[in-house]
Amino acid sequence: MKPETLDFLARLKKNNNREWFEKNRNLFENAKADFESFVQSLISASGKMEPGFSDLEPKDCIFRIYRDVRFSKNKDPYKINFGAYLCKGGKKTDNPGYYIQLQPDGNSFAAGGCWMPDPPKLKGIRQEIQYHTDEFKKIIGHKSFVSTFGKLTEAKLKTVPKGFSKDDPNLELFKYTSYIVEHKFSDKEVLSGDFVRQNVAVLKAMQPLLGFLNRAIS
Repeated sequence: MKPETLDFLARLKKNNNREWFEKNRNLFENAKADFESFVQSLISASGKMEPGFSDLEPKDCIFRIYRDVRFSKNKDPYKINFGAYLCKGGKKTDNPGYYIQLQPDGNSFAAGGCWMPDPPKLKGIRQEIQYHTDEFKKIIGHKSFVSTFGKLTEAKLKTVPKGFSKDDPNLELFKYTSYIVEHKFSDKEVLSGDFVRQNVAVLKAMQPLLGFLNRAIS
């Protein structure tokens, strides 16, 4: 990524209004093109590893910078980051996949998995974990998973989910409402010459989880 891209996002955070944005639209277009180039490189580099990515184009993955403020108390018109979601079918699907967000001041990160699945899909994931508990434990306990993500992001119920016993020794695995992981990037890492390679490494560590989740909802 180019330093100018992070600089644009930092300036946008301080000037989140249409007048400034239109005066500096050329900076936005340049930053957008830089991010699109990065996403294309990531698609190309990960296509063999994740076949579902190979048919994607950047436009299938990248989210608009414009915010929908209709139902939000925050009326800022623009997001202060660039984001893209790589999965089979692209960003308009809710298939498990890989999300990358670019934001200055150490707020860039990669995340992936299945975020807030609807009840049938959540039930399917929990059942798959119940049927293949040892396999799931092996995935989230693997050294590359732990070193890259630590653990699943803590989005859990405080109560026992319907259909499960409070005495189940694996109960905590079924309490999740989202099955996702996250890996943060420093600005230095974002601006390094191997940011694509870093993301491919994160995706590789995420692959077993994505495979399990995609199988669970198929």
